[in-house]
Amino acid sequence: MTPVKKQRTPLKRKRNLLLAEGVSEVDWKDVNLLRKFISDRGKIRARRVTGLTPQQQKQVAVAIKNAREMALLPYP
Repeated sequence: MTPVKKQRTPLKRKRNLLLAEGVSEVDWKDVNLLRKFISDRGKIRARRVTGLTPQQQKQVAVAIKNAREMALLPYP
């Protein structure tokens, strides 16, 4: 028996949410935007899930941590 090769489905590119919203600088006071980057359990979503660039992901992570410190967002 010859092994059957499975075809890969093409990966769908994640949509950059910051680019779609027109945000150039992430602000820790914008809680509605930051909530989109937090899972239902309170964890920061990974870059492969959000589709952000490394610089944007770092900005979002720092903003979420600052918002948590100011008690605007929950800790996990």
